[in-house]
Amino acid sequence: MKVILLFIVLTPLIGFLINGIFGKWTKPIAGVIAATALGISFILGLFPIISVIKGHIVEYTYFTWLPFKGITVPFGLRVDYVSAVMLFVVTFVSWMIHIYSNGYMKGDRGYARYFSYLNLFVTAMLILILGNNYLLMFVGWEGVGLASYLLIGFWYEKDTAADAGEKAFVVNRIGDAGFIIGVLFLIHYFGSVTYADVFPRAEEVLGFGSTAATIIGLALFLGAVGKSAQFPLYIWLTDAMEGPTPVSSLIHAATMVTAGVYMVARSNAIFSLTPTAQEVVASVGAFTAFYAATMALTHKDIKRILAYSTLSQLGYMFIGVGVGAYWTGMFHLMTHAFFKGLLFLGAGAVMHSMRGLLSIDLMGNLKKYMPQTAILMVIASLAISGIPPFAGFFSKDAILASALEMGHPYIWIIGEITAFMTAFYMFRFVFSVFYGEEKVEGLYHELHTHEAPAVMTLPMWVLGILSIVGGWVGIKMGGHVPFEWFVTHTAPTTEVAHEAHYSEALLIGISVTMGVAGILTAWAIYIKKIITAEKIANMFKPIYTLLANTYYVDEFVYCCIVKPFWWVSTNFLWKIVDVILIDKGMVDGAGWIAGRVGRGFRLMQTGFVNNYAYWISLGIIVLSGWYIVKII
Repeated sequence: MKVILLFIVLTPLIGFLINGIFGKWTKPIAGVIAATALGISFILGLFPIISVIKGHIVEYTYFTWLPFKGITVPFGLRVDYVSAVMLFVVTFVSWMIHIYSNGYMKGDRGYARYFSYLNLFVTAMLILILGNNYLLMFVGWEGVGLASYLLIGFWYEKDTAADAGEKAFVVNRIGDAGFIIGVLFLIHYFGSVTYADVFPRAEEVLGFGSTAATIIGLALFLGAVGKSAQFPLYIWLTDAMEGPTPVSSLIHAATMVTAGVYMVARSNAIFSLTPTAQEVVASVGAFTAFYAATMALTHKDIKRILAYSTLSQLGYMFIGVGVGAYWTGMFHLMTHAFFKGLLFLGAGAVMHSMRGLLSIDLMGNLKKYMPQTAILMVIASLAISGIPPFAGFFSKDAILASALEMGHPYIWIIGEITAFMTAFYMFRFVFSVFYGEEKVEGLYHELHTHEAPAVMTLPMWVLGILSIVGGWVGIKMGGHVPFEWFVTHTAPTTEVAHEAHYSEALLIGISVTMGVAGILTAWAIYIKKIITAEKIANMFKPIYTLLANTYYVDEFVYCCIVKPFWWVSTNFLWKIVDVILIDKGMVDGAGWIAGRVGRGFRLMQTGFVNNYAYWISLGIIVLSGWYIVKII
C-alpha cells in the first residue's frame, strides 16, 4: 500500500514529464499518455479508498522533508475519510476530462503542452489532498495556482488569455498570504504542522473560543476565499474562462476551487473551536451564493453563466462547512463535481460544434442537431437545480437543512432564494440554447453543427449517470445517512447548544418547490413567452444594467485598487525610490565615493621611491603617536 499511495501522485507527474520533455515526439499520442496516467492513478486510488471504507486509515511517511530546530516536517501521504472522498472525485472526474480533451483539443498546435499542464494540475491537487501536513498541502496549493496560470493563459497569443492567467495568479497571492499566516501560527502554538500532531491537541492547546483559534481559522479561511473564489476574491474565476473549456471543467469541478472547501473540512478540529470563524465562513458563503446567482441571471455567455454558477455553488459548500456540518459541504463538493463537470463539458461540446460561439442569443433548437448533449445538459441542470432524484437535490437539501437546524434561519432563507435563481438561470440557459426556435436562420447549416464525437460524449454520459445516482449515498438507510456516517469519522459535525428540529418533509417540499418554480418561470419566459425577457429587462432596467455589468466590480477594482497601485508603483516606487534613491543615490553615490577615494589613493602611486619613503615615514609617525597617546 505504501508504494501504491506514492504512485497515485507519481503517475500523473510522470505523464507531465513525458509530454513536457518529449512533447515534440509524443505529440500524436500525448492525450493517450495523459489520460492513461490519470486512469492508472484512479485505479490505484481505489485500493486506499477501499481500505478506508473497511475502517483502516492509510498513512505513510517516506522521508524527512524539512528538518528545523524544534520542528520536523515529513513528506508523508494520508488517506482518511475526508481525503478518500477527494481522492475519488479528483482522480475520476479528472480522468473523464482528460479523455474528453483528446477530442476537444485535437488539432491544436499546443496539444502536447496542454496535456503536460493538465497532468501537472492533477499532480499538484493530489499532493494538496493527500499530504499529511499543512506545508505539503501548501506545496499542492501553490502547484494548482501555477498550473491554473499556465492553463488559463494556454492560448497566450491572446491578450485576454494572458491577462486572465495573470489576474488569477495575483488575486490568489492575497489569499495565500492568509494561508501562510495561519500555518505560522500553527507552528508557534503546536511546534508542528502535521495533522496527527495538531488535530488531537487542538482543543487542549488553543481552547474553545480562544483568540488564537479564531485568528488561525480566519487566516486559513482567507486562503480558501482566494482559492475557492469567494467574495471578494472571486474576480479571477470568471476571467478564467479564457482557457480551453475542459480546463474550466477541471478547475470548477474537480480541482482548484474545491481546495478551499476541503481545507476547511480537513481543519474541522480548529474551526469547531471558533464560532466566530465559523460564522464568517457561513456568512461569506451565503452572500457569495446569492450574489453570484444574481449575476448569472443576465449573462449571455454560456461559459460565464456556468462560472457564476460555480461561485454560487461553492457558496453553498461553505455554508455547509461554516455551520459545522462538514459532511454536507463535502457531499455537495462531490455531487457538484459530477454535474458541473458535465455542464462545462456540454458547453465545450456546443462550442466545439459552433466554432467557438458562446452567446445564447445566437442559438436555439440545438437539440435537433445535438440530441445527446441536449439530454445530458437537461440532466445536469436538473441536478444543480435541486430536483429529486438527481444528485444535487440531496446535497443542497442537506446543507440548507443543517443551516436551519443549527440556528441559521437567515442563511436558510438566502439559500432557498438562491435555489430559485439557480433553477431559473440554468433553464434559461437550457431553453435558450437547446429548445425554442433557431435565432439565426441558416447558422447551423453554415457551421455544419453536429453532435460531438464519441471520445467527448462518452465521458459526458458517465458524468450524466453520476449526476443522477451520485447523490443517493445521501439517502437515509438503516437509521443513518451513508455519506454522513462515512465523512464524520474524520470531520464530526460541530455540536450546538440548541439544535432545532424541523419537519423533514416540509423542508424538502419547500426546497423542491423553489427549484420547480425557477424552472417554470424560465419556461414561461423563454418557451411560452408569456412575457419576454426584453420586456422584463426594460421594466427593471437599472437593476438589469447593474447585473449585466456585474455590479461594476471590475471597474471599481481598476479605479480604486489597480490604478492607485499603478500610480504609486510608477511615480513613487519607480521614479523616486528606484531611480533617485537607489540608482542615483545609493548605487551611483557608492560609485562616486569609490571614484573619489580612488583618485586620492592614486596620488600616492607615483612610482618614485622617495615618495613611498615619505608616506611610510608619515605612517610610522602617526602610528607611533597613537601608541604613545594610548600608553599615557
